[in-house]
Amino acid sequence: MSRAVGVASDGADGQDGQPVAPSRRRRLRRAAPPVVAAAALVAGGFALGSRRGSSDAPTRAEVAGAIQATVGKAVEDLQAAPAPSVAVYQAILPSIVVIQADRANAGAADDHGLGTGVVVNQQGAVMTARHVVAGATRITLTFADGTSSPATVASEQPERDIAVLTADSPPQLITPAVLGGGIRVGDEAYAVGHPLGLVASMSAGVVSGLDRTIGGTDGSKLDGLIQFDTAVNPGNSGGPLLNRAGQVVGIVTALANPSKQNFFTGIGFAVPIGAAAGGAGGPPQ
Repeated sequence: MSRAVGVASDGADGQDGQPVAPSRRRRLRRAAPPVVAAAALVAGGFALGSRRGSSDAPTRAEVAGAIQATVGKAVEDLQAAPAPSVAVYQAILPSIVVIQADRANAGAADDHGLGTGVVVNQQGAVMTARHVVAGATRITLTFADGTSSPATVASEQPERDIAVLTADSPPQLITPAVLGGGIRVGDEAYAVGHPLGLVASMSAGVVSGLDRTIGGTDGSKLDGLIQFDTAVNPGNSGGPLLNRAGQVVGIVTALANPSKQNFFTGIGFAVPIGAAAGGAGGPPQ
C-alpha cells in the first residue's frame, strides 16, 4: 500500500529512500493516456449515437400508426378476455324476473310495487324479498324471455323477508341461477335488478360487512345480513347479490336510509342465500 502511494507521487523517493527510476516513471505516465482515450471514445460513441437517433426520428405518420396498432391490440385483448362483471351479468340475466305487485291502494305511491326476483330451480320457482309482494292483490311475473304470467306466493317467512313465488304459466325454457356462498368482507359483489324501473340494470361493489342487524319500518328486525356498498335502489329489492363467479350469495332486502329519502345512500343489505333458502321452506345451503 505504501509503495503504491510512493509510485503515484512523481519524483518522490521510495520507501527504502532510493529515488524511483525515471524509466519506471515514464512507463507510468504512458499508461494513463489509453484510459483517457477510452473514455473519450465512449463519449464520442454516445454523441454519435445521439446524432444518428435525431436524424432517424420517426415521422408523424409512423407514430400515429404505432399508436393505432397498440390501441387495436388492446381492444382485441379486451374482447378476448372480458371483465368478470360481463360474465356475471350474462350468466344471471336469463334467471332475472320482473315482479309487479298490485295493491288495493293502486292509486297511491308505492315503492314496493315493482321488484326483482330470481329463478332458483328447474320448476321455475322465483325467490324474492317478501316486502315486494306483501299485501298484493295481484302479482305478475315477467321472465327474461318475455313470458308474463300471474303468480301466487308459494311460501314465505317474514322473519327473513323472503318469499317464493310460483307462476301460473311459467316459460318453456327455465334457467335457474346457481346458488353459492362462503363470502368474505372485501369480496366483489354485484347486484342485478330493476332500480327505479330501469329493467335488468347491474351495479358493482364489494361486501363491506357480515352478520349485520337492521330494524324494519314495522318494528321488526332482520339479522345475519350481508352488508355491501353495491348501488341498489327501489326496484332492486328481491334481486340477487352475486359473487365474482356469478353465483347468488344473497337476496337484496334493504338499503340504509338515515335521511329517510328513498334512494341509495351507500349501504345495502342482503339475506344470505343459505338463510333465504331455509326461510322459504327449502333446505338451507
